[in-house]
Amino acid sequence: MTDHRLLEGRIAIVTGAGRGIGRAHALELARHGARVLVNDYGVSLSGEKGDSPAHDVVAEIRAAGGEAEVNGADVADFAQAHAMVHQAIETWGGLDILVNNAGFVRDRMLVNTSEEEWDSVVRVHLKGHFAPLRHAGAWWREESKAGRRPVARVVNTSSGAGLQGSVGQATYSSAKAGIAALTLVAATELGQYGVTVNAIAPVARTRMTEGAFDTSGMALPEDNAPIVAWLASVGAGDVTGRVIEIDGSRITVENGWAHGPSHDLGRRWEAAEVGPCVRDLIAKAPAPEAVYGTQG
Repeated sequence: MTDHRLLEGRIAIVTGAGRGIGRAHALELARHGARVLVNDYGVSLSGEKGDSPAHDVVAEIRAAGGEAEVNGADVADFAQAHAMVHQAIETWGGLDILVNNAGFVRDRMLVNTSEEEWDSVVRVHLKGHFAPLRHAGAWWREESKAGRRPVARVVNTSSGAGLQGSVGQATYSSAKAGIAALTLVAATELGQYGVTVNAIAPVARTRMTEGAFDTSGMALPEDNAPIVAWLASVGAGDVTGRVIEIDGSRITVENGWAHGPSHDLGRRWEAAEVGPCVRDLIAKAPAPEAVYGTQG
């Protein structure tokens, strides 16, 4: 266990914590003194149900002297997400930290993507963030109204694919972009109840990335975990509504959509007038970053 424990006595849920980045988050939070509900539904990379490795993660935490319990909820199932949140509350008497991490990929070029692939990926990533966040947020709101103001932290998981786009990952990119937007809204709405909401865009060699491109030079899952541990700490209360990319030793605060150059004509536009104006504004605006998977 670490000497400098940022999360002593705090209660956390980490979704998708059986493997990869989620596992690293759960172990790091526990090393910093958090009691961790280790959620893993037990699915393959493409979403087929299998054995959950959450028990192994819990055993590892306990062997190191920490406290942890297993949860097998499908986080995109509204009722199961509610039960997961309340398992932590009933087990340890509260909830301080929610790390939304669960997800899988079914990569396809856009014109080859099936409806089922779209629905399943958007469901587990985007709804799988919404449902636990909604139930945790409702509980924190009630606690605040009862005079027990939380010092709560949410860390969502977006991606560079959702921020800059990624060839062959239209579905995944769309879901991850939605998570970034959800983070902004939740940070604003839940701030009044003592909750901060941020997102990370992790870069790591995991099951999810190994099949997509060369990962030999990529960071390890555990390289992301210390940043999550700090964001989950009491001391991070002044940081909210941010998306932070983590690539090994480099941390980048992402700049999302913002108003750029504009021109007010003062009356309704004629269609023929639009092109010259838009091209002039584009010339004044910063060039967009290249989509992952393209040259440039």
